[in-house]
Amino acid sequence: MEKWASKELEHVDLGDARRNKRLVRIVEDLAAQPTSSVPQACGSVAATTAAYDFWSSPYFKPDDIRYGHIKATLERVKEHNIVLMIQDTTSIDLTTHPATKEIGYLDNRYCFGLKVHSTLAASIDGIPLGIVNQQVWARDIEDLGIAKKRHKRKIEEKESQRWLDGLEQTQEFVPSEITVVTMADSEADIFELFHTKRPNNSHLLIRGTHNRKVNHTAEYLHEAIRATPTCGKLTVSLKRNPEGAAITAELIIRFATIEIDVPQNHIGRSQLKPVKLLVILAEEKNPPEGVTPISWLLLTTLEVNSFEDAILCVKWYTYRWLIERYHYTLKSGCKIEELQLETAQRINMALATYSIVAWRLLWLTYEARHNPDVSCETVLDTVEWQALCVTITKNPIPPEKPPTLREAVRMIAKLGGFLGRKGDGEPGVKTIWRGLRRLHDIATTWKERSPDLREQSALNTG
Repeated sequence: MEKWASKELEHVDLGDARRNKRLVRIVEDLAAQPTSSVPQACGSVAATTAAYDFWSSPYFKPDDIRYGHIKATLERVKEHNIVLMIQDTTSIDLTTHPATKEIGYLDNRYCFGLKVHSTLAASIDGIPLGIVNQQVWARDIEDLGIAKKRHKRKIEEKESQRWLDGLEQTQEFVPSEITVVTMADSEADIFELFHTKRPNNSHLLIRGTHNRKVNHTAEYLHEAIRATPTCGKLTVSLKRNPEGAAITAELIIRFATIEIDVPQNHIGRSQLKPVKLLVILAEEKNPPEGVTPISWLLLTTLEVNSFEDAILCVKWYTYRWLIERYHYTLKSGCKIEELQLETAQRINMALATYSIVAWRLLWLTYEARHNPDVSCETVLDTVEWQALCVTITKNPIPPEKPPTLREAVRMIAKLGGFLGRKGDGEPGVKTIWRGLRRLHDIATTWKERSPDLREQSALNTG
């Protein structure tokens, strides 16, 4: 776990090789103990001071940290013909740290912090590949209430611009031979996003919410798509809430090409034209009692000519919640909201650093599910997997061969409270980050106090 950071950040450039090395060291420390405080993760007063000084540096910016990770992400993206670019916005709530400077209001004038908008790349199998864009800003308290008049403002003056900025950077970074599908929830149902020009390799898959005026006998979008005959059923596995277990749901599928009119109150309406979109409606007809049925209205620029095309879009959309798990890991796992760094700039520096850690934790969780049989040595060194096996099996002599990645991740999760009972499914990121913290301590003890056992293990394998 402590060797991957140097590879991940080999392209980072903070203007000084010593700063580059310091970033790698901080990321290694935080990834080894993601739920620990900075002093606990760094392990010494000197290392802790160095981390805080690093985040206070005037010689580089948070995006310089992110760019090193983005370069590594793009290398992983190049291994795929199609990638999903998932956008979402979250809040870093710093209300309990009132002394922090340069932060802004969140949901109301009594909550303060920073807004964060991330674009997470993922494979079409649902493996997170990394961040390609992250925007951080503080709202001015004087702007509170202006949102009520947002229809009179240009898109460039609204927070909605973040969706277009994320799309623009995605299109700038990803090679033209790779198909990019930008996905987002109903917050991104803005006409400008659908109307903006895109290269041929760039597509949208957005959850719709507005009952827009359309060029159809039914006049409005919701009625128009429901007037379309069903084309089949699809069973999906998903979580109704982040903490709940995955469930299966049967969805009824409809799809049709519908022309969306320019909104009546849109500023500059006369300069815009209607947009044709493929509309897919996936509705749950028989939900469990007391549960709100799933209803996804998906608006896409992808070509959909059959039921198989439609269900592929629905399948891809089920991966949208990866971005929510990413933000959850960043806040609940890495505990970014508990940092007391005095200024928004320092918080942003730490956020850029922890963003790499949060991605790695999420990647480990899903990589173990999709590539279970590879050796765990792809993520753990010898001391780590040996200490892990000895602790879980209670056998003082580790096995000759390392366990598979799936076996190792399940053992790590058991350290974090995962029971592994029949029906429990695969461990989630929460038990894995808890387990990693314990593994760090166990591996350190194993390395320092058990040389004789490790020598015996070496003899057994030799």
